[in-house]
Amino acid sequence: MKRRFWLMKSEPDCFSFDDLLNDHPDRVTSWDGVRNYQARNLLRDEIQVGDGVLFYHSNIKQPAIVGIASVVRAGYPDHTALDPRSDHFDPRASEEKPIWYMVDLQAVAPLPFPLTREALRQHPVLSGMDVLRRGNRLSVQPVTAQQWLSIQKLYKPELKKGV
Repeated sequence: MKRRFWLMKSEPDCFSFDDLLNDHPDRVTSWDGVRNYQARNLLRDEIQVGDGVLFYHSNIKQPAIVGIASVVRAGYPDHTALDPRSDHFDPRASEEKPIWYMVDLQAVAPLPFPLTREALRQHPVLSGMDVLRRGNRLSVQPVTAQQWLSIQKLYKPELKKGV
């Protein structure tokens, strides 16, 4: 299967790229708590091991792509939906009918400087990213191979080759 690329949003006061780098063994975490059906379908059906991820900080003064991650486990049921103590609990979900899904991500590298929305708008390839579309609030979005490669080129030699 061909490698694909994604942008995943997180509010840094809830979970930041630094949290992933510093607070998780092997820099791996589950991407849980997604409660949008379109994003759920991507997590469940489309995102695969080895896919690249742009880690995006949202709901801040300067939203930006701040890091690169990789998918290390494809979609599986989101256990937080079954936990009544979780902020992501959904009483409709069950082990037999999980409803919500998650994937596991591993941090690859932080960007040496954030790639803000303004910087994205100025770039001929990146200006077409879904994250810039008015009204697009999805927490998981596809990224084209051309957009992925453009970001790699912007940050060379800071990022390891092959990210």
